[in-house]
Amino acid sequence: MTLDPEIVLLGVLICIFAYSLLTKAIARSIITLPIIFMVVGYLAAGPIALMAEPELLDDGKRLLAEITLVLVLFSDASHVRIQKLRRSFGIPLRMLVIGLPLTIALGTVVAYGLNPSSGMAMALLTAAVLTPTDAALGQTVLSSDSVPENLQQTINVESGLNDGLVLPFVLLGGILASAGMQGANTDGLVVSALLQITFGPLVGICIGWTAAKAMGLAQRQDVMAEAAGGVAFVMVAFSAYLLSELVGGNGFIAAFTAGMVFGNTYKYPLHFISEFMEGIGQLLTMFAFLAFGALLLPDGFAHMTWNAVILAFLFLTVVRMLPIMVSLWGTHLHVSEKLFLGWFGPRGLASILFTLIMIDEFDFPGEDELLACVSMTVFMSIILHGMSAAPLAKWIGKTVPNE
Repeated sequence: MTLDPEIVLLGVLICIFAYSLLTKAIARSIITLPIIFMVVGYLAAGPIALMAEPELLDDGKRLLAEITLVLVLFSDASHVRIQKLRRSFGIPLRMLVIGLPLTIALGTVVAYGLNPSSGMAMALLTAAVLTPTDAALGQTVLSSDSVPENLQQTINVESGLNDGLVLPFVLLGGILASAGMQGANTDGLVVSALLQITFGPLVGICIGWTAAKAMGLAQRQDVMAEAAGGVAFVMVAFSAYLLSELVGGNGFIAAFTAGMVFGNTYKYPLHFISEFMEGIGQLLTMFAFLAFGALLLPDGFAHMTWNAVILAFLFLTVVRMLPIMVSLWGTHLHVSEKLFLGWFGPRGLASILFTLIMIDEFDFPGEDELLACVSMTVFMSIILHGMSAAPLAKWIGKTVPNE
């Protein structure tokens, strides 16, 4: 029996409406938004696959990936204050500056050790796409009164910045893996890579600074309506992305850089960005996890191996937690706090989006294995981090009282 596309879409809309009605009740349970929409997507995988040609579905999930990632990168970066980061954010800085590179390095070694036939470049790409964390999977931790504020801020800052910082590693892994294919054309590959990581930040700086100054002037002259801030935010984010792509830079790096420059240059409150991401941004997140359940997870399960399961488990535990423990060595944090921060490095939206984009952008060996590894890691993370968030929030509250 083939379901009409309208019935499938109606079912998805009903699920979104039901989730909206039960938001508070769900927040008090071990069920999370990613769990719900991953399951909905997986259950609807068959009908969704029949709704359009595979090429059209591939284009659709790539477009969804790009839109969501551009907005997430710009939004997260815009809320980071460089001066404040230097003064009081020593813990997340340690995790980003020391923990992130160590995670990629250890992850590369583990991925290569489990599957040496894929090569070091594929191991690097696998480690890079599985390094960024997603605070949405542990939203209970960020909103819980039991969790000390400094731990909440650390998790939020780290997850907000690491997806942008890991981009060059993802790009490098994709380029090297693609270049390693037999008969691959590597002419101009190095130049192209240098242009992407050079022009991307430059374009981001120019767009972010110019937009912030223009919007600041409009605010001072009282010619811009408050409701227009959300529209302007979207236009600035995508302008940085598109202009960077036009001149040969990396659009995602440009969006991330533009967000950071914009947030540190604009002298007025940025509540319009938060309000937009809480509404439209959450809707995009729902569809991203739904797309993961419908379009990525079935393929991932189809190519699943024990190596992928072992790698997923190691990336969620040893590969994540050991570098974090090393990066926090010598700090005032208690061992329980270090373990808490090490465990709450859930893999979600960024890993899904990076994988979609890399598979579509490059041709490299072992795409099915990469998809299986990422799918299993995100699947396990959605379940384990989602279900452990509430009880561990209570545990850390009792172990380290919130001051």
